[in-house]
Amino acid sequence: MIDALRLTAGWALPWLLGIVLVATLRARSERGIDVGEAAWIAGCGFFAGAFVLTLWMRAVSMMGLRFSLATIALPLLLVTLGLGAIAWRGLQGSRRAHASAVSRAARILWLGLAGWMALRFVLLLLEVLWTPLYPWDSWVQWATKARVWYGMGRIVPFVHSEQWFAANGAAWFDAAPNYPATVPLWQVWSSIALGRWDDALMNLPWWLTAVALAIAVYGLLRASGTSAPRAMIGAWLVSTLPLANVHVALAGYADLPMAAYYALAALALWRWTLSRQWADAALALLLALACLTIKTPGIVWALTLVPAVMVALWPQRGLRVVGIGVAATLFALLVLARTHPVVLGYRLHLDFAPSWEGLVESFFLLGNWHLLWYAAIAIAMLAWRDLRSPRLLPLGVTIGVGFVFLAVVFAFTNARNWVAGQTTINRAVLHIAPLTAVWVVLLASQWLERNRPRRDAQPAESPATMQTAGTAAGGAPAPAPAESPAAAPAIT
Repeated sequence: MIDALRLTAGWALPWLLGIVLVATLRARSERGIDVGEAAWIAGCGFFAGAFVLTLWMRAVSMMGLRFSLATIALPLLLVTLGLGAIAWRGLQGSRRAHASAVSRAARILWLGLAGWMALRFVLLLLEVLWTPLYPWDSWVQWATKARVWYGMGRIVPFVHSEQWFAANGAAWFDAAPNYPATVPLWQVWSSIALGRWDDALMNLPWWLTAVALAIAVYGLLRASGTSAPRAMIGAWLVSTLPLANVHVALAGYADLPMAAYYALAALALWRWTLSRQWADAALALLLALACLTIKTPGIVWALTLVPAVMVALWPQRGLRVVGIGVAATLFALLVLARTHPVVLGYRLHLDFAPSWEGLVESFFLLGNWHLLWYAAIAIAMLAWRDLRSPRLLPLGVTIGVGFVFLAVVFAFTNARNWVAGQTTINRAVLHIAPLTAVWVVLLASQWLERNRPRRDAQPAESPATMQTAGTAAGGAPAPAPAESPAAAPAIT
């Protein structure tokens, strides 16, 4: 029980810090605070707070201080209280949107999916708490750093084997000494909150990542105008991706955090393309910067967000510029695959040898993705007119550029050597899978709305009726009629 309280309090602090940080960013926004916005703030809050936590831990180490509750938790608590007061004052005048009424069938669907997700998260939590650190890459590339940094009380550098041998053992070495520090620092913080090293309990952040991502996706979909049942379907799709669940149950690897941060950075950027509010842009930038500190490919994933900005800022020319850039890049790669130029003594040559069989098997034959790619292709063919709508085009461009990046990696680099084993390719595809699931729901929802049968035109109203319905005496807006007791129940 003490362990549960310490660990819960330890991770409640950065989550609350992130919530008040995101709320402070949008405190003066004109957007209403409905349940969708609240869920978006709460979900993104975990990722913002967890990233700020690691930034502060880096600063503590650079200042020569030892990791402890006093050096880490106390300053973050003070910042949380200060930002909380600012956010509270800023949100006082925000309007509140009301929940919408839905049919009984939609309400049952919403509750059923919510219960399904809750049960799934309970089972995954038990897996995290009961399973020791699994002997895969997390054992030799990530947790090695966490174990040393926790014992030393600060961040110490890891070196390659040659330097380790040259130092006669007076250095730290693991299988990937140059990997970023964010994921190990999560494990270090869990251990500090616990007061001891525990290679199972320290992995709680992976479960929190899955929960927070589902909350944020639901909030994003609701805030964008998607109905509550469809938004819950989107959250369910993201939270039940089989391979994502594996990365929760066998926690310790960086691909699930990479997927979550990238998805939310892209979605925050998409919100900015619609709202042009600086709060959305600031959140997108913060989450994109976090991508750089999780995995080395995070640099490229962050760059895939740039074309969406170009399309949003230059609607007439942006898409053409992006298309020309992608085509020129692919043409240059194909030229290098057919030639052997030497520039400044370096041989510039790439081998084009994609493993088509392995790629098809990964996307369409294995049970990793909930038939996600079938759904993406089907809805793209069905709603092809909506693909280029100004509303969804920036998000579609981000996903398209992301798949171009994956295609280049697995066609022109030595990463194709691991396609047949279905390990590296599946972890790389996981980075874009949650974002694709959200895009599928948004595209399907827009297509359904566009093709929804229209109600018959209402009969013309008399001037007296229009005045009664539109304005009260003296030109003041008339109050909205109250719902009858038999009205459909509201759902958020």
